[in-house]
Amino acid sequence: MRFMGAERVEEAVASCAALLRTVVGEDWSGTKAAGLDWSCRETVTHIASDLIGYAGNLAGRLKSSYAPFDITVDGDENGNYKADNAGQIEVVEVMGALFSATLRTTPRAARGFHPYPFRSANRDGFAAMGIAEVLLHTHDIARAFDTPYEPPAEIAEYVLTTIFPSVQPGPAPWPTLLWATGRGDLPGREPVTGWRWSNNHVIRADRLALEGVTPAAAADLQGGGDGGFDWVEDGPFEGTRVASQMLWQAYEAGMHRPEFGVYVLVREEDDRAVGGMGFHGAPDEQGRVEVGYDLAESARGQGYATEALGALTRWALAREDVTTLVATVDRDNLASQSVVTRTGFVQVGEKGDAGELLVFELKG
Repeated sequence: MRFMGAERVEEAVASCAALLRTVVGEDWSGTKAAGLDWSCRETVTHIASDLIGYAGNLAGRLKSSYAPFDITVDGDENGNYKADNAGQIEVVEVMGALFSATLRTTPRAARGFHPYPFRSANRDGFAAMGIAEVLLHTHDIARAFDTPYEPPAEIAEYVLTTIFPSVQPGPAPWPTLLWATGRGDLPGREPVTGWRWSNNHVIRADRLALEGVTPAAAADLQGGGDGGFDWVEDGPFEGTRVASQMLWQAYEAGMHRPEFGVYVLVREEDDRAVGGMGFHGAPDEQGRVEVGYDLAESARGQGYATEALGALTRWALAREDVTTLVATVDRDNLASQSVVTRTGFVQVGEKGDAGELLVFELKG
């Protein structure tokens, strides 16, 4: 799956600039953006600040705080400079170009700080957050001046499938994004009064990073793509593609909980993906949740599955909504049985007409 974040940012900024130029002669300072406490002028400044701020967070690989970028276009204390409306549009375009350049030159595995919900985001996440800021606040300005605005559907879809994994797809991406952010209605759905986006979850093991698969990546994996990961030459194994299909189906049904989805196992030393691991869904009412995994054949026998399963189970059992982890293993798959028992699972039963499946549990 080719990384499209930089291109989507450029398209979003272009759509923003085109809309703003249709209202360039309006009173931006004296008109509030729809649904916001900011004037339209302040909202345009906010868009530009977000673009360069996200670029700084990602380029600096920040760990625990935002990059301290705050763009002022109203001049210094002596009033020596003040951009007019046309100048503000150019500032947005420049900041968008800098952000796009950062995205194009950032390694796939790099992450920067973002507080919600898992304290970091990768380049896809930052791209989607930047695009969301551009599209949504352009919409707010367009509404203030009663001007139609609708960006290309593929840009809104990129945002939804990257940082809104729990939002069930609607009839079209743009109205769905507006609904998901409290800016519009969708037939059959209650209005949204509070919302947040969600970057993908990463669990660190010793030699591996377990990187959460977004709906966008799942769609690519189930269709035979790489999901945006650099796989070892014989990966991904079929189980990862099947699990990605299950994730996509849950997303389409509005039942996907991203932290209980699919994770790709990535070697820290070379950023190569070696397998997949994850859950068969969210915990049930008793706190039981089933896990599954596979590895590319070339990555087997090196302890990766045991290491990753240990990290995943520790994370899961530290949660209040998980009491028991379940693993179902073929009776003939002795290697997989060794993985679960080394992790602490205990066999509790059998399944299938001939008992061909063994059931293991690990309790918190």
